[in-house]
Amino acid sequence: MSGAAIEQTYKLSSNDLDVTYVNNKTGTEVIALQDINLNIKEGEFICIVGPSGCGKTTFLNTVAGLIKPSSGYILLDGKKINGPGIDRSVVFQTPSLFPWRTVIQNVLYGVEIQKRVSRETKIKAKEYIEMVGLKGFENHYPHELSGGMQQRVNLARALTVEPSLLLLDEPFSALDAQTREFMQKELLRIWNETKKTSLFITHQIDEAVYLADRVFVFGARPGRVVDIVDVTIPRPRDLNIKRDPEFLKQIDYIWSLIEKESTKQGFH
Repeated sequence: MSGAAIEQTYKLSSNDLDVTYVNNKTGTEVIALQDINLNIKEGEFICIVGPSGCGKTTFLNTVAGLIKPSSGYILLDGKKINGPGIDRSVVFQTPSLFPWRTVIQNVLYGVEIQKRVSRETKIKAKEYIEMVGLKGFENHYPHELSGGMQQRVNLARALTVEPSLLLLDEPFSALDAQTREFMQKELLRIWNETKKTSLFITHQIDEAVYLADRVFVFGARPGRVVDIVDVTIPRPRDLNIKRDPEFLKQIDYIWSLIEKESTKQGFH
């Protein structure tokens, strides 16, 4: 079997990916990502962790098509990513909702941009609003919602365009600790219903282990893969699993990797 045919068995495949950029202040070239080779299967939930500045978000933005590789390439469903596309949805750290639009109007915004608003997409939007736990809030405005509820709207909007791949860039980082825990549980419930292939960036190791099938650990800049950890915690997972010895063991292992990499960057 040829290399191209093998790659197409994966949902997403990153091949010898390098990303470099020029620092505007110093004029020097910075290697953000180096020799990234990763494969993600259909329906997998993948988390990426690593020290600050290791290129996690750069990798996600490259998958989103917002950054062009300096060398190498990324395949989604066997096709090379050359820019943004309707086959990917991004959930950012902040909900970025339009304050003058209601929940349903915000959720439909993605399909509006794609000129795909129809009776079917409106039905689908209402289904996702219900799925994220906001039934009855369709006609509310963002200022009437809590931070967690606004992020649920953001997630429903991303799902309504029916992407092939869901990209999540630290979507719960702005939430308080308690709301963050509840949102993690909710996201797993939604993922279990949709089985949408998901790539999730986080600084929180316990969040990564709780959510993921596998955790990709990136090393200190230049960003590279130092380990891929298979999460052995069975699904479905409740929040109380975070006290389980096996769960804590996996957190300790990943933390030891990140601590070692952080020391290279001068953090102690």
